[in-house]
Amino acid sequence: MEPITHKCDSDDSEWNESYYLAFFDKEHNIGGVSRIGFKPNKKEGMTFFFLFLPDGTAAIYHQEEEIDEYLKLPPVGGMVHDCQPDGNWNYEFQGKMVFLKNPEDLPKISEQSKLSLLFKVIRKKLYKKQVKMSLSFTPINDVYEYSEFMTPESLELGKKAGDKHWEQIAIVSGEIQVGNKIYLIKNTIGQRDHTYGIRDWTGVGNWLYYVIWFNENLAINPAAIIADDGRLSTGGFLFKDGKNIPLKTVRIVDQQFREDGLPISAELEIVDYSGEKHILKARVGPIIPVPFEDKDGSKAILVQSFGSFELDGISGGYGTFETLSKVS
Repeated sequence: MEPITHKCDSDDSEWNESYYLAFFDKEHNIGGVSRIGFKPNKKEGMTFFFLFLPDGTAAIYHQEEEIDEYLKLPPVGGMVHDCQPDGNWNYEFQGKMVFLKNPEDLPKISEQSKLSLLFKVIRKKLYKKQVKMSLSFTPINDVYEYSEFMTPESLELGKKAGDKHWEQIAIVSGEIQVGNKIYLIKNTIGQRDHTYGIRDWTGVGNWLYYVIWFNENLAINPAAIIADDGRLSTGGFLFKDGKNIPLKTVRIVDQQFREDGLPISAELEIVDYSGEKHILKARVGPIIPVPFEDKDGSKAILVQSFGSFELDGISGGYGTFETLSKVS
């Protein structure tokens, strides 16, 4: 397993170390994504937690707080990402989450004042519920590190997304309690991500990042950053029959977007390091758009979604469909 924390070696305020979990339980049609990130030069810890619920609604939690010491991977707000000595992980959450009937309303809400948001909660246009989560994460593959198999050009273009990037697939089990409703999560596939370096949400360019599972013997994780001049920074891996196979090239054949810029679908041509060519077709599911704005007013929208996927004619793939797009 990779080293879990790293000392900050930069004075850039956006240097960060972050940890990400994604899982989707097909039996209950419930999925979640959780991120914890630390910016030591700001003494800042941040977490978000999104639940995609069976009825099409979404639950959202976000917290920022001052963190003086991040090297022991402390909790942020109600969220805990806890690495065990044997390489397994435990994920715990307890807190009140905001529920949205239409998850795409999140950017509209974030633009409003805290006072008007409070009135919306009172009037029950938004509502909160207590949520508890306790999940175990048991890996089924070796940790994969992106940069080892990326080209020098891809590494240079991808600098604003971090210096190192690890991924690992696992079986996730446990339970999630939403109000009085308990969802038992059994033998669900999930994946964790760990990165460190400078993360510039509004300056990195546009990106796509898919975490796709078919079964315990087949998964794929392609990623691409699209620079303003059209050049690509690509990486990722194919997990097949117990082995991680690096992706050599990722070519975007097609991307479809709505009039408001949110994604609809994509098609990628992928060549792995064994020389095999693959065609991946992706379609977005329910969307949570997460807005970012830097101190200079530059804006971007991060889309969190669980989509459906087809690889080389094999249907039934599922997992995260994530895009980041600059907002002009």
